[in-house]
Amino acid sequence: MATSIADLGAEAARQHRDFGAGSLIVCDRLVRIYVAAGIEVQALQGLDLLVAGGEIVALVGASGSGKSTLMNILAGLDTPTAGSVRVAGNDLAAMSARQRLAYRRQVVGFVWQQTSRNLLPYLTAQQNVELPMRLAGGGKAKRQARSAELLELLGLGDCLHRRPDQMSGGEQQRAAIAVALVNEPKVLLADEPTGELDTATAAEVFGALQRANTELGVTVLIVTHDPAVSSVVRRVVAIRDGRTSTETHRHATTGDDGEVAQHAVEYAVLDRAGRLQLPREMTEPLGLRDLVRLEAEPDHIGVWPDRREAP
Repeated sequence: MATSIADLGAEAARQHRDFGAGSLIVCDRLVRIYVAAGIEVQALQGLDLLVAGGEIVALVGASGSGKSTLMNILAGLDTPTAGSVRVAGNDLAAMSARQRLAYRRQVVGFVWQQTSRNLLPYLTAQQNVELPMRLAGGGKAKRQARSAELLELLGLGDCLHRRPDQMSGGEQQRAAIAVALVNEPKVLLADEPTGELDTATAAEVFGALQRANTELGVTVLIVTHDPAVSSVVRRVVAIRDGRTSTETHRHATTGDDGEVAQHAVEYAVLDRAGRLQLPREMTEPLGLRDLVRLEAEPDHIGVWPDRREAP
């Protein structure tokens, strides 16, 4: 019997509803279009992304690939043009202004690259950390205990009463992480948090993000160009031209001699429309461009350069 249009619509709705079931972050064919000087710019072009609760994920990609646009949408600072995005069960595209404000206060924490954007300069580290709780209506004793606990966890126990100008750049970023964590968010978003820091200080900031993930259970997404960060997280998602293009998964194995070896496997991302972005470092040496030939094998698909003779 022929399939009706209504049946196709119901099936599409079911697939949309079921996509990402059980994931904390679900981006489903996410599109964001900006208009500047009468010109449309597609920052996101049908991006799909799933992140499970408790993961720590690095997002990488060239400038203009869509990383920061994605982070701003996940943070509730921007809205998608099309597609859907859900974080901890919250439909970000359907929120009112009041719901969006509550979402930013309760569900996500955000750390900017620029330290000056994260902390108020005239408040101490502890006062900065207490401020989100004060806005949420927390009592004084609870605020003080919670802020001191977080700063101690992140290695800033001796910075409670220092203002930002009395702290190093790395200490300021760790204090900013404490600010982002104080209201116990489900997700911590960090946009290039080590971009202005030297290698040793960046390692301290990344260590703070790892402690937030392992000891507090918060899900962490980090936009980074820092290879020292992207080389140690278990999952790295590369974004290219507004879509997820590849993922690198890392795991450790222990040999018979007790030695621990780290393994990394890179996967191309096949999106729900069947699109695949192959890494340029693989396609260019083989001359893969324009048309490519596909051959179905029993256990894989072969991709070959176009070898047609010119007419």
